[in-house]
Amino acid sequence: MSINLEKSWKEILEPEFSKPYMADLKLFLTEELKQHQVFPPNRLIFNAFSHTPFNEVKVVILGQDPYHNIGQAHGLSFSVQSGIAIPPSLRNMYAELSTDVQGFKIPNHGTLTKWADQGVLLLNAVLTVRAHTAASHQKKGWEMFTDTVIKELSYRRKGIVFILWGNYAKQKAQLIDISKHLIITSAHPSPLSAHNGFFGSKPFSKTNNYLTAHGKTPIDWQV
Repeated sequence: MSINLEKSWKEILEPEFSKPYMADLKLFLTEELKQHQVFPPNRLIFNAFSHTPFNEVKVVILGQDPYHNIGQAHGLSFSVQSGIAIPPSLRNMYAELSTDVQGFKIPNHGTLTKWADQGVLLLNAVLTVRAHTAASHQKKGWEMFTDTVIKELSYRRKGIVFILWGNYAKQKAQLIDISKHLIITSAHPSPLSAHNGFFGSKPFSKTNNYLTAHGKTPIDWQV
């Protein structure tokens, strides 16, 4: 695991890399790589931070762990690399956008770097996964790292929108100071739950309304 964190994030998160849990995580990943493919590629593990520096974060969209099939994951939650089929959850996100944001046109790709470059931190709670084995790197230490990311954003910044879809993500609400930030929750956009409260929840327009009210440029959701 190469620690190629963007400068502003490195200044804040550097203490984490000397903690025992991170040493254990590095050892685990070293052993995994001897026997398995791991996604995303090493150089893209911290990709979300590269696209969205600490002081530019406006929105956090929290995912669970990376896509686990070849060519999908590139370090941004819900996003896939160019040329890869759009995953079902992202298709449902696009469907919601088409009814929530005037003029949004459903794209033919699933790459969300345009969001990340505007201040949307596309953060997975777990940053790596074994090929073809969902949730295989959960409870190995990544959650402690990404919980710190959320807590530092909550503590040091004001006026961020945290979008937490599904029960797993909603548990992270306890890390966020609601007197300083907006939390948007609903069912997860996966096909199993999207009809139970995700569709019609209007998270994207709610986000932009909040940003505008706090003097920030809204997100252009078109990709």
